Amino acid sequence: MSKIVIVTGGNSGIGKSTAQSLVSKGCKVYDFSRRDIACEGVIHVSCDVTDESQVKKAVNAVLTEEGKIDILINSAGFGISGAVEFTTLESAKKQFDVNFFGTVNVTKAVLPAMRKQGGGRIVNISSVAAVAHIPFQTYYSATKAAIESYTCCLANEVRPFGISVTSVQPGDISTGFTDARDKSYDGDDVYEGRISRSVAGMEKDERKGMSSDVAGDYIARIALKNSVKPIYAIGISYKAISTLCKVFPCGVRNRIIGSLYAK
Repeated sequence: MSKIVIVTGGNSGIGKSTAQSLVSKGCKVYDFSRRDIACEGVIHVSCDVTDESQVKKAVNAVLTEEGKIDILINSAGFGISGAVEFTTLESAKKQFDVNFFGTVNVTKAVLPAMRKQGGGRIVNISSVAAVAHIPFQTYYSATKAAIESYTCCLANEVRPFGISVTSVQPGDISTGFTDARDKSYDGDDVYEGRISRSVAGMEKDERKGMSSDVAGDYIARIALKNSVKPIYAIGISYKAISTLCKVFPCGVRNRIIGSLYAK
């Protein structure tokens, strides 16, 4: 029987590429997102991941149709940038509502079914920014760090039920995510142009980054593995960065990142 997969944010960027890769590998894939954008072979379910009642309704619809959910990939998310001092609390909360609590909502909704069926796989899309904390993308970095802590804790809680949980750290990926970022340059004069220079540098790296299709295929392969580690980074260079960020003392790591992204 085909694996039944839910991909949140499966109609754009990494989520779309992951969904298409899973379809090519014989899975039946449902996209949970707000916008109905055609994606060949993927079944769209209208769902705002920040709305718990919508999420429960969408998950129940898949269970009614398929009788099971084998894999959940939490890919829905967006980015904001700007100085902490000038970022509104509303913007910061919205970032957490989508990136972190959206992941929480969908995960909570599928766990009872996975527990009853005796297994399942949950893949949370994190970022190298979870360990390489990016200035002027503070709240984005914080949401991804929260996802990694959540992933590791949850993995231990649900292991006895045959459910495995992992997170994947993309680095710079060339997608529409860059143009969709909610950018604020408030206070750039006070910070002597460091906000705009830093964000411009980040976006230049993203536009030259890895193809979303390469990233999506990697995530699909992780989702279908027999067993998984708690955390994966995509690509040799980002695996090295992720490892070094964990090895270097925090002060050294932060000075290096600051020299690159807070000039």
